[in-house]
Amino acid sequence: VQLQASGGGLVQAGGSLRLSCVASGRTLSSYAMGWFRQAPGKEREFVACISGRGILYYTDSVKGRFTISRDNAKNTVYLQMNSLKPEDTAEYYCVAGSINNGRYLYAPAYDYWGQGTQVTVSS
Repeated sequence: VQLQASGGGLVQAGGSLRLSCVASGRTLSSYAMGWFRQAPGKEREFVACISGRGILYYTDSVKGRFTISRDNAKNTVYLQMNSLKPEDTAEYYCVAGSINNGRYLYAPAYDYWGQGTQVTVSS
């Protein structure tokens, strides 16, 4: 399985970006898919995920601003990011995993990781 993320870029604070992640190699409709991010000098952190059943999870700092969605027909997950803040600046990584124990927030629970896409928010 390969995950190909795209959509990052440079945006001013208050702006929006939409990240996309296309999976290839197998159908991931039953898998949880989501996003982690890592800023320079900081630990990797969970951002959002959507379970195979369509249940959504968000870290508190992005609730109300970010929306995760998926298109199973396209084997793709999206992250719509609105009202971006400088503290959202990070490398964003797409993930997928066959998770059935509720550990959606934990990086080791995910089987597949894509390459990062850089999001930079200027103040």
